[in-house]
Amino acid sequence: MTPELTVLALAILLQAVQFVLMAIPANRELGPRYTASPRDENRFGDLSRRTARLHRALSNHFEALTLFTPAVVIVTLSDQSTPFTAACAWTYLGARVLYVPAYAFGWSPWRSAIWCAGFAATLALTLAALI
Repeated sequence: MTPELTVLALAILLQAVQFVLMAIPANRELGPRYTASPRDENRFGDLSRRTARLHRALSNHFEALTLFTPAVVIVTLSDQSTPFTAACAWTYLGARVLYVPAYAFGWSPWRSAIWCAGFAATLALTLAALI
């Protein structure tokens, strides 16, 4: 398995951890009756500030994975894995790990800087496959 695919697998596991970090307090705050319902009424405004931030960080990671995943697939299928692309992948994962507490605890402006590092790593990974 390429280093990029390893990081992709770890990023998916990070997504699962983020889900649990958000879901447990959300279930406590909103109640299982609501969280198990079809959620016809939007009660996410009833979440505490930190839980709402964890929810937004989780949504952001889903968005980030939509770019990172094809970048890894492109590098892997084109057999262009290099130490540079591996470093880009690890940078992405490190940024995503740091993004969770940065968002949860409101580290401003560091949250945005951390997001930019992950995004730049994804773009660099993609550009490396094209060059």
